[in-house]
Parts: sequence; structure tokens; C-alpha cells
Amino acid sequence: MQYDRTDARILDIVQKNNRLTSEVIGEMAGLSATACQRRLKRLRSDGIIEADVSIVSPKAVGRPLQMLVLVSLERERTDIIDRFKKAIKSSAEVVNGFYVTGEADFVLYVTARTMDDFEQFTRRFFYENPNIKGFKTMVIVDRVKVGFAIPIESPED
Repeated sequence: MQYDRTDARILDIVQKNNRLTSEVIGEMAGLSATACQRRLKRLRSDGIIEADVSIVSPKAVGRPLQMLVLVSLERERTDIIDRFKKAIKSSAEVVNGFYVTGEADFVLYVTARTMDDFEQFTRRFFYENPNIKGFKTMVIVDRVKVGFAIPIESPED
């Protein structure tokens, strides 16, 4: 996956506002709308742009409880890890999931409507899974910074 300075500028622009038209992005990056569309298409097909998403407020859609959950597996076998990754991907309550090093095996960002809903989720997702050694939950008090923007460095020409 390679990109040039113009691609870097486009990436920086769309990370900050994915609602801009190709005309506006092209103007900001010094390109025609058609050239901008071609570059965006290539950046997507090359996997440099992974998704076009909008960040939705959990509170605004009735999911005010947000938690970070540190999960430890009973054993670190590839089949167990792969099954847990699949469970993460298929769970609506899990907004983000990370396979990590350190004290825990996974860190999950989970939302819920109520503590009762979260308890039901934990029973289903953790307690009924014999491969879960344990989990620790941290309730998020305030989302201080929200986003997915990555610092983009222009490649040297």
C-alpha cells in the first residue's frame, strides 16, 4: 500500500470530514473532481481507507452506558482466539474490539441502554463462554476525545 503527497492531503481532508463532495476535496487538494474520485476509489480498494463512517452519539440513540472491558481468555489457542474475534464482530453491543498484549487478551468498547442490559450482555457474552477466564469492566464517565483520525505523514518524493 503506497500513497503520495496528494493522497496524504486527501486522507487528511476526509478524516476530518467525510461528507465533503469530490469537488470540494479536489479543490482543497489541488485536483479535479474526477481525479479526486479516482484517487479515493484507489485508496479504498488498496485498503488505505478502511471505511466511510459517521460517529454517532451513543447517548443520542439511547445507549448512554459505555464501558471498556478487559477480557482474559482461559487459554491462548488460535481456534479460541479466532472464535472470540468472530463473536466480537457479530455482537451489536461491542462497538470496537482489540486483540492486545499485556494484562488482558482483548479490550472491548461496549455500549448498553441500562445496567440491566449490560448484565444480560455479560451473562450471554462472557459467563456462557467457557473460554473466558475473566473480565474487568471500566465505566466511561466522559468521552473526552472521539474519532478515528490518524496522523498522516506525506511520503518523501
